[in-house]
Amino acid sequence: MTVKKKKRPVKTLAQGRPPTVKKPRSISRKATRGLINSIHQLEKKKAQAAARGDKAAEVAADAEISALGGIQKYQQASLQGQRNDRGGDSSRVLMEWLKPEFSASGLVADGSVRMLEVGALSTTNECSRSGFFAMERIDLNSQGDGILQQDFMKRPLPIGDTQTFDIISLSLVLNFVPEAQGRGEMLLRTLDFLKRPQTTDAHDVFPCLFLVLPAPCVTNSRYMDEPLLERIMNALGYMKAHSKITQKLVYYLWRRTLRVPAKVPAFKKAELRSGSTRNNFSIVLRGSTT
Repeated sequence: MTVKKKKRPVKTLAQGRPPTVKKPRSISRKATRGLINSIHQLEKKKAQAAARGDKAAEVAADAEISALGGIQKYQQASLQGQRNDRGGDSSRVLMEWLKPEFSASGLVADGSVRMLEVGALSTTNECSRSGFFAMERIDLNSQGDGILQQDFMKRPLPIGDTQTFDIISLSLVLNFVPEAQGRGEMLLRTLDFLKRPQTTDAHDVFPCLFLVLPAPCVTNSRYMDEPLLERIMNALGYMKAHSKITQKLVYYLWRRTLRVPAKVPAFKKAELRSGSTRNNFSIVLRGSTT
């Protein structure tokens, strides 16, 4: 009698790999939010310590950030938040707004619209894949090819109109600036890099600024609400073209107009809403003459 050998299941290559090369598990949605919020708070603490000259506190905050994985871990969490099963990337909302504009104007996907994406995490988001844009992507800590490692606040100013842009994207960037005055300076600086409006047609959306913030920055701040944000943007020469508020995020498309004031009024930090559950997000503009 022939004894049949017991067949062993065929192992795949993945099964034969040692545990050290297994694909890391994704971070849970709750852990992702917690990590991003923690790093935001520590960056703010670090900036405040630097402002008052407390080197020990600054070093301590930096050490805490490093212990959490630093900016690379923050970007990993942000990238994971852009996955379709986590709500997708914010540029999908932008494309929902722009596609009707492109269709109405007869614009084709020929890469003729110049776009500067500040805080870029990916080269494959909705705008990048659309074909409409000639993209320039920058970030403080580039995560790969196609993204220039650069601080927007230190980017060389354009020399002539050929170096300016039709649209700038600040998606979840402004809220990462640790100081209120720095946020105001960032918004003011966008005017240096946007093309000057060539028409008074209210239906011409370009040049424009795409701004995305965590919803609580506008809906639950002591020092900021939507009417104040709109007044600040109007003072800079922007008019609101589109907006969308969800439970987590607020999206805005601000069109730059010809009505740029010669003098930018000051906007100081002032309480609008009280309450212990409010956050302290604010934007400060120093009065200036252009």
